[in-house]
Amino acid sequence: MMEFTSENKIHYTLRIASAMCFIGHGSFGIITKPIWSNYFAVFGIGHNLSFQLMPVLGTIDILMGIAILFYPVRALFFWLIIWGIVTALLRPLSGEPLAEFFERAGNFGAPLALLLFYGKVDLSFKGLGKIITPNSSFDLQAKKRGIICLRCVVFLLILGHGWLNLIEKKSLVNLYASLGFASPNNTAVSAGIFEIIAAFIVLISPFKNFVLALLIWKIATELFYPHYELFEWIERGGSYGTILALWFSLDNIKSTSTYSFNDYKSYAA
Repeated sequence: MMEFTSENKIHYTLRIASAMCFIGHGSFGIITKPIWSNYFAVFGIGHNLSFQLMPVLGTIDILMGIAILFYPVRALFFWLIIWGIVTALLRPLSGEPLAEFFERAGNFGAPLALLLFYGKVDLSFKGLGKIITPNSSFDLQAKKRGIICLRCVVFLLILGHGWLNLIEKKSLVNLYASLGFASPNNTAVSAGIFEIIAAFIVLISPFKNFVLALLIWKIATELFYPHYELFEWIERGGSYGTILALWFSLDNIKSTSTYSFNDYKSYAA
């Protein structure tokens, strides 16, 4: 029987999180989320054609997500990295704030972190065709790369959400108003300041209790997201997954917080 180590927990957390991103994103394609037309327009695709293409892309996304759960070949995670970056970039390219890209770092960060935990990303045909199976232990250098990646990803997604709060994104202000806050704009700014400070704590020196509190905060706040609540929550699986994986990585790694910024050089090496 396989021992359920911290490494195995990280594996399944990031794997399930990656699948959630695909399945949640694909669900929006199936239900033809109207705002997607703006993103198709970046490529010069008109309104009518975009609504015809949405269910096709959505179906492909969902099938990819299911495949990750049952047949996790490296190519699927590599594709999700590319697809996650592209779809996140479409938001600022279509006129939305750059913070929208940062806030979705979990979409491509979860699969990237998983690949890094298993060593340097092998882009050869043979390497991409390999199935990722859970290990009882990670190579030390690969572990350091994976943890640094998680810290950077969580930093970006929390920073992005805090930024959106600071600029008083309409949907967030409306959310706080619906929850009964007397001054939703001030609530957004306060939440933004908290999240930006939290993001830098994670980047510089994360500690386990704080990461757990941040995980609870993220899951709870996303539960109240306006419109398409369930699909929105599932699509943001990369956000919860990367925070939870970071929390697991602190279980048996005494010196994680001693990884200095010099270690970011080894991440790129």
